[in-house]
Amino acid sequence: MTRVLYIGQDPATVDFSDPALPPGMTTDRIQAGIDLSLGQMRERGWQAEFCPVQPDDSAGPAVERALAGGEVDCVVIGGGLRLPPRSLPLFERVLNAVHRAAPQAAIAFNTTPQDTADAVARWRG
Repeated sequence: MTRVLYIGQDPATVDFSDPALPPGMTTDRIQAGIDLSLGQMRERGWQAEFCPVQPDDSAGPAVERALAGGEVDCVVIGGGLRLPPRSLPLFERVLNAVHRAAPQAAIAFNTTPQDTADAVARWRG
């Protein structure tokens, strides 16, 4: 069975005053997107888990702990970690943690919650 780890910022820790975020973004909208993504991956028969990270130095260790639970076929790093310029250091911490803890895993990037499963499918092999 394909195992996928989906990494994103804990919705409760998002700074909605960041002008780089889309207007109208809320904790509930982010959580709904996470739930949609996980549901679509599970519908494809994959074991999909969400790894919420805090926007601080604890992100790397949290990712490494999540990856220590067994081999992961693909890691998806969500747009909330990649796209807002303020998140660049957090994105780097997460990406380096994935590289250290799961060098065999494919790394995929989504553009929206709706295409997360398609991002995994590109690299699933």
